[in-house]
Amino acid sequence: MTQKPAPSPIREQTRSVVRSLLARTAIELFGAKGFDNTTLDEVAAAAGVSRRTLFNYFRNKEDLALSGLDEQGELIAARLAERPADEDAWTALRAAFQVLEEIDITAEGRLEFITLLFGNDSLRAGHTEKQARWQDLFAPLIEPRLPASDRRTLQARAIAAAAIVCMQAANEEWVRLGGQADMLDLYDTAVHAIRRPT
Repeated sequence: MTQKPAPSPIREQTRSVVRSLLARTAIELFGAKGFDNTTLDEVAAAAGVSRRTLFNYFRNKEDLALSGLDEQGELIAARLAERPADEDAWTALRAAFQVLEEIDITAEGRLEFITLLFGNDSLRAGHTEKQARWQDLFAPLIEPRLPASDRRTLQARAIAAAAIVCMQAANEEWVRLGGQADMLDLYDTAVHAIRRPT
């Protein structure tokens, strides 16, 4: 039985670039026409590809709109894995979230995307699903930073979930302020609220 050859790094990189371009085209259309009023045929036409090609990269319209969240989660996890081993979990997470500020997107584009995300019920539900995946990525990287305990896995998942919710709250507040604030400063405020001693 012959095995399929592993995809080459160049092919994978090309696929990633095409996927990113398709997603960006879709977000622009969704922002201009609304998510529900934009068809996949329109996205394909605007991107200069066939509908079939579009489905080679994305399962459905929600997947197309939310694909950037998968990449963001992986970037944050990679940055978290690079943090010093003796750094506490919250400090490491704060540094890892900094990668979101380095993504190549304008403030206007980010505001458009987040507004779209929180303004549509199906996208908001998909966003919650993606964030559950983020929790799965972050928790194993947080766990070694916690004191040894038979509940350390639970504690790591709780910290990951809390940090993600703080980032979501920061995003929502940032949209409410029309993008006129520092996203990570808003995140810090949210974290402080839940970590403040009673």
